[in-house]
Amino acid sequence: MGLKKHIPNAITSMNLVFGVLGVISVVGDADLQMGAVFLLCASVCDFLDGLAARLLHAQSVIGADLDSLSDMVSFGVLPSMTLLQAMRLSGGNALLSYITIALAVFSALRLAKFNNDPRQQSSFIGLPTTAVAIICASFGYWLQSTGYSGTLARLAGSLWFIPAVTALMCFLLVCEIPMFSIKIGAAQKQTTLLKIKRTAFISISAIMCIVTAVLGLNFSAAVLFVFLSYVLVNVAMCGCRDDVPATEERKKEEGTPTE
Repeated sequence: MGLKKHIPNAITSMNLVFGVLGVISVVGDADLQMGAVFLLCASVCDFLDGLAARLLHAQSVIGADLDSLSDMVSFGVLPSMTLLQAMRLSGGNALLSYITIALAVFSALRLAKFNNDPRQQSSFIGLPTTAVAIICASFGYWLQSTGYSGTLARLAGSLWFIPAVTALMCFLLVCEIPMFSIKIGAAQKQTTLLKIKRTAFISISAIMCIVTAVLGLNFSAAVLFVFLSYVLVNVAMCGCRDDVPATEERKKEEGTPTE
């Protein structure tokens, strides 16, 4: 296979590099916006390494393990440090801010669970670490854009808000709520419920983007609202059955001719 077998692992390694740079930015420089930029770069690498592995037929056990280890830094440690700094920079209790470290711990549990759960080959059980990380990063970016003043800063600096967000995120990471994949081309069974979820997600996200523009909020608010919409849609429909195929798929399973 030669050199090409190492390309996916090289991309995965860049995910780790961007994650480390993000931690340095957030913890060392107190720059939440630069941390969010590095997290975005890590997310792109996380998407591209899997795509490269499939295109080059270079999947490997080592590559899968390296991916999880890189994700632990980029989507576990980095978001937990972002919330920690967000609380401190907003004037919150420094000691209480250490609660956010729990997010890194539960991200590790989430990644270990994902690696050993055959149900999560094409969709997710529990909130993906990438989604949690982007929610935290976009919140941090938006907060810094306000100069740590105003309503957002008052929330971030309060005794309850970030600890409560951390607890909620930790629960969602390891819960048994089914979550659809938003990756393009994800091989998911096209059930009616999945189509409803996707439609609801796209519709709510579009509305939130319009609201952000109308109110003149920082663009990071739109990113935050989009991923919050993803969480809300999945949680709101977690009690619905997801085993009924969409019309075309159902016809095929029942042996009914289709066009």
